[in-house]
Amino acid sequence: MPDNFLKFCPHCGSDNFKPQGVKEFLCDACGFDFFVNSAAAVTALILDSSGSLLVTRRGRNPGKGLLDLPGGFVDPSESLETALRRELSEELGVSVSSASYFASAPNVYVFSGYAVHTTDVAFVCSVSGNPSPADDVDEILWLSPESIDLSLFAFHSIRSFVESFLLSRVTSNKMSSPSA
Repeated sequence: MPDNFLKFCPHCGSDNFKPQGVKEFLCDACGFDFFVNSAAAVTALILDSSGSLLVTRRGRNPGKGLLDLPGGFVDPSESLETALRRELSEELGVSVSSASYFASAPNVYVFSGYAVHTTDVAFVCSVSGNPSPADDVDEILWLSPESIDLSLFAFHSIRSFVESFLLSRVTSNKMSSPSA
């Protein structure tokens, strides 16, 4: 919880910085009012020509060793699209050819004991270049839809994106198949 970490007013340094509910803090000394808001993060759903999904294995905590989709936090003054291009370049060494919005979901990213509430945004992407693991990615895997085990993913939001994406592909394939 933020009140385990936010003990002093970031404006005046007073220890009279008190929680006013779940996400608001107020300094009794200077009147500074602070809200803990959601951080933005982006992720990519990338398929190869055979329909396998690009999945990464996390090289760092939280969730070290578990599965993930490539992506990361949006930097200050950065758009979602710019963050997506930067993250895929950093983690996979690829360029984004196209990206379309897929879904968003809330998540909690616990790092160093601090819970960062995030709003994660997923894009369906086409990329150019040969993906190779870099930055905080230990391994890249191309998984066929039937081989994906959702319980092996590090974060709830990523599991929900993968599950929804796979379901949408099954529904799309059924709708495009000729009826008997």
